[in-house]
Amino acid sequence: MIIMVNGAFGVGKTSVANCLVKNIKNSMLYDPEEVGFLLRNIIPREIMLDEEKTDDFQDLNLWKKTVVMMAREIKKQYNRHLIVPMTIRDVEYFKYIYEGLKEIDDDIHHFCLTAPLDKIHSRLKERGDKPGSWSYKKTEECLETYKNYDFSEYIDTEKVSIEEVTKIIIDKVNNKLL
Repeated sequence: MIIMVNGAFGVGKTSVANCLVKNIKNSMLYDPEEVGFLLRNIIPREIMLDEEKTDDFQDLNLWKKTVVMMAREIKKQYNRHLIVPMTIRDVEYFKYIYEGLKEIDDDIHHFCLTAPLDKIHSRLKERGDKPGSWSYKKTEECLETYKNYDFSEYIDTEKVSIEEVTKIIIDKVNNKLL
């Protein structure tokens, strides 16, 4: 099984994903952000294609391919359920990764966590992000994409705890398995 937990920065994805790992046997966290950090650190800017020279490692052509490839190898090597937190707002990138993960394991579930802009900004500030930082700037773009494209399962995190969101996801996954 693969559970993708999508949403804007500060909406609670990583916290929910960590809670899911604690509550789903034989699972592990697989964070595509780490793949992005790796690629950004090993690919010199001077050899990047022009369209890759942005402020977002998701624009590296190898990012989405590597995310899927590593997931495949991790599933094959360790045979674990993957819990995949990610902020992905480019619809084409999302489709590529979702379809690639579905080829690895057709028991795939995607949840998009949401909250109002002011709540997300408050959470970002609480975790130490500065107003005007990259994550703040990308929040509106994320929320706009999540509103305009159907990411299927939405969970509003504004007034519920991490544990409650985790239970909602586990209940939905279990109900789909029945």
